[in-house]
Amino acid sequence: MLIVMKFGGTSVANAERIMNVASRIKRSYDSGNKLAVVLSAQSDTTDDLIDKAHEINANPSKREMDMLLATGEQQSVALMCMALEKLKVPCISMNASQCHIYATCDYSNARIKDINVRRVENELDTKKVVIVPGFQGINNRGDVVTLGRGGSDTSAVALAAKLNADLCEIYTDVDGVYTGDPRVISHAKKLKEISYDEMLEFASLGAQVLHNRSVELAKKYGVNLVVRSSLSEAEGTIVKEGTKVESMLISGVAVDKNVSRISIIGLEDKPGTAYKLFSEMAKKNVSVDIILQSIGRDGRKDISFTVARSDLQSAMDAIESIKNKIGYQKVDHKENVAKVSIVGAGMATNAGVAALFFEATYSAGVNVNMISTSEIKISILVDEKDADYAANAIHDKFMVQSANLRH
Repeated sequence: MLIVMKFGGTSVANAERIMNVASRIKRSYDSGNKLAVVLSAQSDTTDDLIDKAHEINANPSKREMDMLLATGEQQSVALMCMALEKLKVPCISMNASQCHIYATCDYSNARIKDINVRRVENELDTKKVVIVPGFQGINNRGDVVTLGRGGSDTSAVALAAKLNADLCEIYTDVDGVYTGDPRVISHAKKLKEISYDEMLEFASLGAQVLHNRSVELAKKYGVNLVVRSSLSEAEGTIVKEGTKVESMLISGVAVDKNVSRISIIGLEDKPGTAYKLFSEMAKKNVSVDIILQSIGRDGRKDISFTVARSDLQSAMDAIESIKNKIGYQKVDHKENVAKVSIVGAGMATNAGVAALFFEATYSAGVNVNMISTSEIKISILVDEKDADYAANAIHDKFMVQSANLRH
């Protein structure tokens, strides 16, 4: 089999864990598999490099930050190759240029355009394990660019797609995808399988198991994807096109605390106002999530929406820049909020899911500020202090209901 294995930062955090991963790679190699291995930087390395940069310059250019941050993965691949050499496993490490990962010119948030896998395939044919850095690529100027947080998952899936790999294994510090973050949801259960669409919603809603762009790629190219732990031999969770868990109303609950709410009060109630507002957000690369608009009256209306906390200032600047175009009266923002969501393909064919969801929040005494729905998702905005409590109440309500359906 040709397998792409990806290991996150915690999996290679220190010498002991690097040797642990090297031993796992050796076992797979000795079983006769061809292996391409994608690595993240060691835990905290990226944050340490950011701190070093800010010691020198509080506002460094994105190009130079990418040059700096890419060294984290460079360290990981070289150290892993040294570990495999110690175990007598033939291997070679590469940088993004050597394995021809081509990306857009967007420093700090590039997208992979293509990978020329000829050299990787040649090295695999000589029975070597190929060690590749995640999180980075080369733009058309020959500059190194990074793919944004979580980009190593995307690197692994893109490489698996180009190599037509039999399997892409994503190794993390958890042993699969759970019905909720086990650190938050006390009764979270591991899923044997989950659909691409459900996993994509999970990833987009704050679950940190997989990066959402990696799931999009896996779905697009039909990559066989498994999430499992690098710290145990436990079976992981299969991410696939469809699942057989028909008795499950939902696949799980996600909590996202990286949220801010913005309310624009007294907007002019006329055609084009929302377009002008959200097109300005797009120009600033601000992603908008839950949107709520009031019914217009007296020639005015209110619009509230959520953005990531890291985008709050950019969003506020964008609103201020078009005040004369949209004619609002005032702007409020709130940062101590969180988004709680349920995800499940079974929601589309089961009546009463929304009623059960809001029964759980009511029973928990949690006030709902905003609501957003889709075929396989319901999201609410709540006060941050209530988020974990609400998530547990919702999770338990649906798990009990699913258990009743199975009996």
